[in-house]
Amino acid sequence: MKPILFLSSVTLVLAGLACGRQEPAMAAAVPPATVRLVHEESSSQPGWVAVTLNATQRATLATRLAASVKKVHVTEGQQVAAGALLVSLSDEDLQSGRKAAETAVATAATQLHRMEKLASQDAATQAELDMAQVQLAQAKASLAGVQANIGYTQIRAPFAGVVQTRRVNDGDFVGPGMPLIDMEGQGAMEFTGSVSEAEAEGLKIGQSLPFEADGKSGMAQITGLATGGDPVSHRGTIRARVTRGLEGLRSGVFGRLQVPGATASASQDLTIPKSALVRRGELNGVFLAKDGKAELRWLSLGEAQGDRLPVRAGLAAAEQVIDAPGDLRDGQPIEVRK
Repeated sequence: MKPILFLSSVTLVLAGLACGRQEPAMAAAVPPATVRLVHEESSSQPGWVAVTLNATQRATLATRLAASVKKVHVTEGQQVAAGALLVSLSDEDLQSGRKAAETAVATAATQLHRMEKLASQDAATQAELDMAQVQLAQAKASLAGVQANIGYTQIRAPFAGVVQTRRVNDGDFVGPGMPLIDMEGQGAMEFTGSVSEAEAEGLKIGQSLPFEADGKSGMAQITGLATGGDPVSHRGTIRARVTRGLEGLRSGVFGRLQVPGATASASQDLTIPKSALVRRGELNGVFLAKDGKAELRWLSLGEAQGDRLPVRAGLAAAEQVIDAPGDLRDGQPIEVRK
């Protein structure tokens, strides 16, 4: 009997709570919003590819020797003439070797002169004369090698330009192939970037393309074009030398080239107007008309082309996009304006 009494008391308590609880008021129904759909439009304007501006002449200078840095004669941003001394390496051992090589050349030359005199008097054989000549040639070759190594201790500018990076300081020890100085030439500059096979379609060496960079515009002529070079992305390289609009531009700025074939890829065939765009922080999307309701869809978008935005992913051509959504909410009933 005790279990029955216990259950009955619990039932009464729950019933009392149910009687005392008030039902929440029904939320007011959201009236349908009248919306307008965007008109379908395929991208027909030329697209853009991202590029970077660099000097056509660039060099990373290194040494072929292992030595300590005696003195660095330049610093970043300094303009230098062709042949200017940039870095001096220690050459004391080489200078000693040069003196020894010069002495060997002088000795071999004296010996050859003696053998020639003796040979003229029939006092020396032809073999002895030939040996003296070989010894002189070997001594001269050794001297030339030492002098070449001494030249490698003097790092000079291969062309007139600007020092971009100084990688060493006085007293540093460097080895063969170690970068010492980065420099860029003055004058001609070019854009470099990557293109897909579709973007490169119709392009050719010598063709001029419009560009935009650092708020400026101009023209650039294609000087190099290779497609499909990357086995992963299947993209190639494009180079375009600036022919007009170089004033005020600096090396390293990002820009874009107008490439007609950039719209040939399927990822940019579909576009939406900027008026249909919905922004939520870093996310971009649109509202779609689905079964009488608004459905929020996040998209991946490309570079703006006028008042249109190319859709890279997230939208099919047959889907109905709502224009100027305003305060529309996801799931809100809608009525499409004819």
